[in-house]
Amino acid sequence: MTDKTSAKVWENVPSPFCGIASDDLRIEVCGSSVRVLANGDAVTVPGFERPVTDTAPRIAGEPASLEDAVRRAAEILKEARLPVFSGFGTDVNDTRAALALIDKVRGIFDQARAAGGVRNLLALADSGWIATTLAEVKNRVEVLLVFGSDVEATFPRFFERFVWNRETLFGQDPARREVICVGRAPSGDAAVSPDGRRPQVVECDPRHLPELAAALSALARGASLQAETVGGIPVVVLRGIVERLRRSSYSVVTWVAGQLDFAHADLTVQQVCQMVALLNKETRAAVLPLGGQDGDRTASQVCAWLTGYPTRVSFARGFPEYDPYLNDASRLLKDGEADALVWVSSLSPAPPPAAEVPTVVIGRSGMQFDEEPEVYIPVGVPGIDHAGHMYRCDNVVAMPLYALRDCGLTTAAAVLAAIERSL
Repeated sequence: MTDKTSAKVWENVPSPFCGIASDDLRIEVCGSSVRVLANGDAVTVPGFERPVTDTAPRIAGEPASLEDAVRRAAEILKEARLPVFSGFGTDVNDTRAALALIDKVRGIFDQARAAGGVRNLLALADSGWIATTLAEVKNRVEVLLVFGSDVEATFPRFFERFVWNRETLFGQDPARREVICVGRAPSGDAAVSPDGRRPQVVECDPRHLPELAAALSALARGASLQAETVGGIPVVVLRGIVERLRRSSYSVVTWVAGQLDFAHADLTVQQVCQMVALLNKETRAAVLPLGGQDGDRTASQVCAWLTGYPTRVSFARGFPEYDPYLNDASRLLKDGEADALVWVSSLSPAPPPAAEVPTVVIGRSGMQFDEEPEVYIPVGVPGIDHAGHMYRCDNVVAMPLYALRDCGLTTAAAVLAAIERSL
């Protein structure tokens, strides 16, 4: 950290907003204003630079003290028969405090963006996978296959930091790596190699991704396909992709589950994982599921430590019960089963869905609501307003988050603990 008149400049700042946890940002802080000076992207810049606009709680849209807002939130939970807790763009401490409160009020834990993670979890639980880490990709990958996803649209710096990195631990030249995109073309040029080689792009209509995954798995198994094309793609092209992966000393298949938004996408993920398992009979290959922006992966990790289950967990019967379908917060609210909503989101300004039940929001300053919640308590942001920890999308590294400023806002963990004490 170096002083610059009234501003402070922080070096090597980790980002809590991107799932790959870029940790090389240069940040300038002047009062409550934050500016990304270097290594920002379309995800991290708005995450850090969003201004502080709300500093006082509100009850039914009217300014209130923190004590009164906590008391009203506790009253709502006392009266609720089945409260649901969702959002969870949070760090480790915020999630731990939320789960303690959920346990006490016998509520349900869900995440706003759980659907993508559930697609992966269903495949993992049913048949397993051979997964790798971002560090392994950075140091070992020879061929990267991106399936059905536009990685740089969601993770703008993924290729820069983990594919086209300048050095590796084992002397590999990253510039010689190959990128293959199947199903969807990249939206930009991040996948272009430093020497100008463009990725091999094999596009198809997203409706055909399931059969495409099945065909790749079958070809990896050595099956002979009778069809000449699958999803409009010649089988000879698909066979060539499988053979290239088989010849590779270390290949990785990646996807963004949130972009595989179609019915039973978990079965498509499962086929991709089976292809990788089959490749390992002759070479080394692994999968790298990408996700976890705004603390999504962190919340599921903490939930798994404390309950044994990663998301969509009910405490209604006094102990944790996992059900990825029945414990969906959107379904519970739509069907009238839930009678209160608590939205916890200290990293993301995404507001809660409109609901016909009393709503408590413990969230980042500046949230914009279509309908004012019964209680809104603005809180500080982990990695900007207070220290904390978050997990990368590969689930193996807990990144430290630093306090860069003091804007007077408390933590979500402190608010949740205060509500629990008020019950």
